[in-house]
Amino acid sequence: MELHITCIPGDGIGPEIVAEAKKVLEKVAQVYGHQMIFTDILMGGASIDAYGVPLTEQAVQTAKAADAVLMGSIGGDTATSPWYRLPPEKRPEAGLLGIRKALNLFANLRPAILYEELAGACPLKEEISKAGIDMLIMRELTGGLYFGERKTVEENGVKKAVDTLTYDENEIRRIAVKGFDIASKRRKKVTSVDKANVLDSSRLWRKVVEEVAAGYPDVKLEHMLVDNCAMQLVKNPAQFDVILTENMFGDILSDEASMVTGSIGMLASASLNETKFGLYEPSHGSAPDIAGRDIANPIATVLSAAMMLRYSFDLDREADAVESAVRQVLKDGFRTGDIMSQGCEQVGCSRMGTLLAERIG
Repeated sequence: MELHITCIPGDGIGPEIVAEAKKVLEKVAQVYGHQMIFTDILMGGASIDAYGVPLTEQAVQTAKAADAVLMGSIGGDTATSPWYRLPPEKRPEAGLLGIRKALNLFANLRPAILYEELAGACPLKEEISKAGIDMLIMRELTGGLYFGERKTVEENGVKKAVDTLTYDENEIRRIAVKGFDIASKRRKKVTSVDKANVLDSSRLWRKVVEEVAAGYPDVKLEHMLVDNCAMQLVKNPAQFDVILTENMFGDILSDEASMVTGSIGMLASASLNETKFGLYEPSHGSAPDIAGRDIANPIATVLSAAMMLRYSFDLDREADAVESAVRQVLKDGFRTGDIMSQGCEQVGCSRMGTLLAERIG
């Protein structure tokens, strides 16, 4: 099978971790008889430095021509980088919002899994963590507060900022269908998170989700207010299977879930449109303080590549092989610095990628 993949190395540690994911994918291709065709594009700070904008139209067209996109990380140090002295629409993250919109990537999937070998890194009490953590946060990605109308005005000498939270029923329905489809292949439970006691948008969200749920009689639906969900993630995370929620709530809850599992360096993500096309990236940031030092953890990017094999190419066997390689490396006692524990061997980013590739097949 010929797989055309656009890669966005990005900023900070992005080029390092994408290089290791490519290494693993090339081993997958070798073992299973595929051909990986990679095309790199610039986005974020790297694109600003080269072209003066965080995302060019040419980069968008190259991404659209691929079967899937694999991305590293975007952005830099907001306190010191000259990128953050630019207007908001010219900053690195504007490129990320732009490509999501251009590719219609409305569904963001973030698995949060506590690996048995990393249980000691979980910040929760053992009596909570031993129940296990294996959830997937399904976040709506192209609507809501982040994409609504916004303005800053001055009225009677007082500055006022306005951000608009808007959803229509079609936007809600399509993300709900994605959530229920995936839950039906997991443990058949959806927790829909909203703020329906306050927000009209959440009341519409709840109504549409219930309509979608009627078509999935084998999947249990529960509703949970976002503040309660934030509490339950640290009180009893084992209760969750698929968490379905809107853009801003999902942004916050997925970061909370990542730290519950012990290290954000282990967490993958996928952003999908209505076809098989998706953009795959780690959940963590660009970590500019450790860029170029060969100490970053590439596992989240490698697991994102596994999600790409599964969701964009329907290569479940190959995806399983990558995920098994991650578990085997952890069982063998190899760790990057962020997940290091006593009795294990610490390795760098490049060495971790090599170890993972060696365990494919």
